[in-house]
Amino acid sequence: MSNDNAEVPRRESFVQKLTRKLRKPRDKGLREGLESVIDTHHAENPDDDLGHETKSMMRNLITFSDLRVDDVMVPRADIIAIEDSSSMRELLVKFHEANHSRVPVYRETLDDVAGMIHVKDFMRWMSDTGQKRKSKSKSASITVSAAALATTVKQSGLCRDVLFVPPSMPAADLLVKMQASHIHLAIVIDEYGGSDGLISIEDLVEEIVGDISDEHDTDEEKLIKKQDEGIYVADARVQISVVDEMLGVDLLSDEDEDEADTLGGLIFEMAGRVPARGEIIKHISGLEFEILQSDPRRVKRIRIHVKKAETNADAAAGESGD
Repeated sequence: MSNDNAEVPRRESFVQKLTRKLRKPRDKGLREGLESVIDTHHAENPDDDLGHETKSMMRNLITFSDLRVDDVMVPRADIIAIEDSSSMRELLVKFHEANHSRVPVYRETLDDVAGMIHVKDFMRWMSDTGQKRKSKSKSASITVSAAALATTVKQSGLCRDVLFVPPSMPAADLLVKMQASHIHLAIVIDEYGGSDGLISIEDLVEEIVGDISDEHDTDEEKLIKKQDEGIYVADARVQISVVDEMLGVDLLSDEDEDEADTLGGLIFEMAGRVPARGEIIKHISGLEFEILQSDPRRVKRIRIHVKKAETNADAAAGESGD
């Protein structure tokens, strides 16, 4: 005789499976177990509404627990900062060039960081210091005097605190510390007390949700900039076609054009792995790719050294001179 009142087993949802895994004591196989939950759920429920972006974020969150601060930080060479003796006019130019919301402030050298200035504080200072004058438009325009713009960054009193953290600190711990302290910029300090890098809360969040693009990231050309004669700095996301056009090279042959779309992808294919920060990968065209920033999963920023390839005529001249 069948029991009509017997409960029908209910299929666990993805969130329930993940929660059950997280409730178990942490062990060496936790990461593998969580990844297994994602893969198993997708195999059993191919039509579920758990989208690709959600799964990618889940995986990023799992990987995030293994990252250290030095895996995520912006290296010292790429820090855009200003000396506290600089004028507010120079700070205005620095904000315009950097397209960053926070600029670190240092005393004499970058190894002595005093704090940082937020662009909102700077705009408020401009508004409070400036003189309103009548204009033809409905709203009054604001004019800041030359004397006010000559005020030093130190005299402005706008400097806010930053965190100082070691490179070995877990990235997850820094994220929690930033949330608790409401200080969203940290300077990474090396063993000698010098500044080794910089990390913002946006850098940490991007490790989980993926790259966050804003209105300043819409043009591909902005992902690669000339730093000096024969030297360019590029985001790994820049399209290979953009690099080809800007530098007058052909990084991929016709038969290999499907191997990669971005510069980061090309470097991965060339090296056969994710190169570490500081490595130099040489291309047959004569370009040298110096890795400025990378983590265990991908290259992030690259310095491109343009070296003119030796022409056949130069080679022939060299041989005849021997």
